[in-house]
Formats: sequence, C-alpha cells, structure tokens
Amino acid sequence: MAPQRGTRRARIAFSDSAAKQLEDLTREAEIHALDRALVAISVDPEIGEPIPGAGTRPELRQYADEIEQVRVLYFVTALRAVVIVAYIEV
Repeated sequence: MAPQRGTRRARIAFSDSAAKQLEDLTREAEIHALDRALVAISVDPEIGEPIPGAGTRPELRQYADEIEQVRVLYFVTALRAVVIVAYIEV
C-alpha cells in the first residue's frame, strides 16, 4: 500500500508591520494562541471571513478565535500556497 500524502499547508509570511507585532509578543500564552491560529489558517486559508468593503485584491480576510482571543488579518496568494499576515491582535 502506498503511503498517503498529508494535507499541503500554505506557507505563512509576515508583512513588516505584522513582523514587528510578532517581535513584541512576550507572553507564552500569546505566542501559543497565535501559533494555533496560524496553523489553522495554513491548513485552510479560506477559514477566515472576507472583510466586507475592503475592495482589495487579493482579498483581505479576517480570522478571529474568541476562545484564544486572537485576530489575524491576512491575504492569500492566487495559488493558495502563501498566506501573508498583515495584522496580528492577541
């Protein structure tokens, strides 16, 4: 029996402002919450909701997890291979 391939994940990249926000995270709980959100987005880039009225291409999306108290704004590239994080709120 041939081995099955796992789900292909999108690569995560950060805008300059999101990278700065990431550097400012110091609490382990914040880092863990963000990590969980980024994994969810990388597995399914469509998980977030489109931001209405943004009118941008590629479409700006928002993923919010109320339990982990994390919010991520991001773009997905055309081939869904890369997710570009624009803003982080933890």
